[in-house]
Amino acid sequence: MHQDPFNCLTQLNLPNAEAQYYSLPSLKVEGSTPLEKLPFSIRVLLEQALRNVDDFQVNQEDVRALACWKAGTKSEQEIPFKPTRVILQDFTGVPAVVDLAAMRSAMIELGGNPDLINPRVPVDLIIDHSVQVDVSASPDAVQKNMEIEFERNRERYQFLKWGQQSFEQFRVFPPGVGIVHQVNLEHVAQVVQMRDGLCFPDTLVGTDSHTTMVNGLGVMGWGVGGIEAESVMLGQPVSMLIPEVVGFRLLGQLREGVTATDLVLRIVEMLRQKGVVEKFVEFFGTGLSALPLADRATVANMAPEYGATMGFFPIDSETLNYLRNTGRPEELVQRVEIYSKEQGLFRTESTPDPEYSDLLELNLESVEPALAGPKRPQDRVPLNSMQSTWKKTLQAPMKDRGFELESSQLESSVNLKDTGASLKHGSVVIAAITSCTNTSNPSVMMAAGLLAKKAVERGLRPKNWVKTSLGPGSRVVTDYLDAAGLSQPLEELGFHTVGYGCTTCIGNSGPLDDEIVNAIQEGSLVTTSVLSGNRNFEGRISPHVKANYLASPPLVVAYSLAGTVDIDLNSEPLGSDPNGNEVLLKDIWPSSEEIASNMVVPISIHPSGIPLMLHQEAFMNGMMIRPTSKIHRFFKACQWSSMRSKTSTAQGFW
Repeated sequence: MHQDPFNCLTQLNLPNAEAQYYSLPSLKVEGSTPLEKLPFSIRVLLEQALRNVDDFQVNQEDVRALACWKAGTKSEQEIPFKPTRVILQDFTGVPAVVDLAAMRSAMIELGGNPDLINPRVPVDLIIDHSVQVDVSASPDAVQKNMEIEFERNRERYQFLKWGQQSFEQFRVFPPGVGIVHQVNLEHVAQVVQMRDGLCFPDTLVGTDSHTTMVNGLGVMGWGVGGIEAESVMLGQPVSMLIPEVVGFRLLGQLREGVTATDLVLRIVEMLRQKGVVEKFVEFFGTGLSALPLADRATVANMAPEYGATMGFFPIDSETLNYLRNTGRPEELVQRVEIYSKEQGLFRTESTPDPEYSDLLELNLESVEPALAGPKRPQDRVPLNSMQSTWKKTLQAPMKDRGFELESSQLESSVNLKDTGASLKHGSVVIAAITSCTNTSNPSVMMAAGLLAKKAVERGLRPKNWVKTSLGPGSRVVTDYLDAAGLSQPLEELGFHTVGYGCTTCIGNSGPLDDEIVNAIQEGSLVTTSVLSGNRNFEGRISPHVKANYLASPPLVVAYSLAGTVDIDLNSEPLGSDPNGNEVLLKDIWPSSEEIASNMVVPISIHPSGIPLMLHQEAFMNGMMIRPTSKIHRFFKACQWSSMRSKTSTAQGFW
């Protein structure tokens, strides 16, 4: 029986089900702010408080405080937040499962029933942080890296398999499926849940800071520590101050040649300068209509980099499109639309702008190609000033994130014996298309593939000191690159898929060749990495690489061809074709029209028979293992032999 002290429990008319919901428009609280003036994110917080009132964990006063949220007032009141689910990755998730197992052992010692120890809310754990780039630029890189991964992690994986079999409401996605945040976005998130006939917004916490990626889908959630995640798993609320909400108005649309990565680097820079720590950021404005959901997810993903608790995008028609295009059942899509419109959670072009604690504004037309680095994601460097900035960085003081080289050290170089080439300051030794932030955004991945295709056609190749790799966030990336004929040119440039998980961005970049390491050490060289990730702190990517730059996937490919960041890509050639003609970046940079034309190939069919088109994403494919491989034998030994995923259910993953 649901409690309803505010008399808001209302029938919801769904096409194929009887349901109820706690109606925000029906809530009457003295002195409350009109619902249409509340930020969408505050409305979600208000609903969860209203739904969970028990006068124990959640009090009626919590509801009143949220209903009376004021844009110009910083609240000092603490409220409980009860997410509807938890998501874990393997590094931080294993300790949580260990604690549950320990609690069961304690229950046995006390003479109780260990089966009573279970998560109180649904928990998903995605194994994505354990794969490393031990093998790269090789057709069998995925297979070999996964075999090494299983050899290293056999005991952990056996334990997690036991956990899935033993605990209720605990589901594990095996290695090789994709990065946790993309699996969450493509497969797990429902936007609006229904349990026991009650509909409510999908909310969560996760044990990874980039849990915020799902904010792009209109789902409230953020990263927390392991203890907080465990408490939520056991039914306890997260205590938090009622947040300030910074509104970020987007106008216009991105110019030709500008990517979603360029946009997010500009947003990170702006919000870091503003200061949004412990605040919500909510995006609004007419520019939202020009942003596909993959771009929104890219922006939301980097909330930890701009310092906010989350970067929230309200539910709108693009949300519904994405749900359909990722194979969600039509019943779910209808539930999301009907519920969110009834609750005042659905944004349209005519929706009045909410009131916010503070405001920023960005015209998308002003965004330009850029990188960020060499040590922080908020240090944006426009592409047209990259070379000059690099030269200054080499001599800048450490306190200004430079490397304090003397003038006499600037020309240091070390010859590589095998090739006769020289390694210098600025040499790119790692070029990685990696990370949840960009590698599941079709537009930037298609751009990388098209640039690679044109580079191959002009006879360009990466410099031989560059370690290249491709670590997609989702297996569907391989499908649409294959369908567009772009996997082969990427592989010809050494960008073979090395695994479907977190790789270079978290430091799982694997070893560099001994000759490269020796040269770096001999010359005390400040070498660089260029990656499509979200973090680039010194020493994070590789212990041998001091300078790390974040960039879009096509720029990662471009810098692998150049082999150095000490170059002006707007005026200097990437190389020469077989006829000796210089090839500039602009000669092989794909147009928006070319990218769009490659994103309309039907690549799969939903079980209902509806083609899934590539203008967003398609549904998540499962893991396919050769019956003769070591991985298959290991899975079989652990009773993980059913490896083929289904499009609308997690049954059959393990």
